[in-house]
Amino acid sequence: MPEPPEDPQALAYILDRALPRLTFGLIRVQDGTQSVGPLALIRLGEPHRRGDGWVREIRGGLLAARRGGTVRTAWRDGEVEIVVDGYHPLLPRWLYRFTQRPFHHLMARLSLLQARGRVPPPGIPSPPDQRLAAAAIDVGICLAFARLLRRPVLPIVAAYHVGCWSLAGRTAGGFLTRQRLTSVDGSRVSFGQATVRLLAVPVAIFRRRALHDELAGTEVVRSES
Repeated sequence: MPEPPEDPQALAYILDRALPRLTFGLIRVQDGTQSVGPLALIRLGEPHRRGDGWVREIRGGLLAARRGGTVRTAWRDGEVEIVVDGYHPLLPRWLYRFTQRPFHHLMARLSLLQARGRVPPPGIPSPPDQRLAAAAIDVGICLAFARLLRRPVLPIVAAYHVGCWSLAGRTAGGFLTRQRLTSVDGSRVSFGQATVRLLAVPVAIFRRRALHDELAGTEVVRSES
């Protein structure tokens, strides 16, 4: 988000606005309650101003062992941050650490990237023909590996793309065509973002628009090296 919002209180509702879209409507948010069908997962109180941000109390829900903790959203040094403090998960800590927490982190990151917007871009956007050329190279590589290893192609496609995007910011096709994948704020693409982007590719093809980049908060830009 290059500029602070005109309505400062809008910061407090970044997650509320983004969750339904990011989950294709699976998670609904109404009056601070995040729900799946009739199940209230998390209930948040009304936002209150505190310092340079807004704080909402965690009031319960199926995923909370008890009431307590806060969600704080603040604008600081040109960046928006979301901090969860004092939350008591219903899941055992070890299970929460490998399931719910990574999901929370991913949703918070995607929400912030969507709030930031795609303008200004993190670099010079790569043209469609260049992106198609890179995709063709990558598909060829994955098919070759599948044939060589005698393994199903889809797991290879998934491991290749998610690994390359999150670890190097580019695939072999991207390297050869001089383009790279980055978050819309210029930061490195996370493992979660790469996974979301790959899963959304079929939807992007069907819709004939870069919906996978919109959902993952990513952009393909030109690279000099």
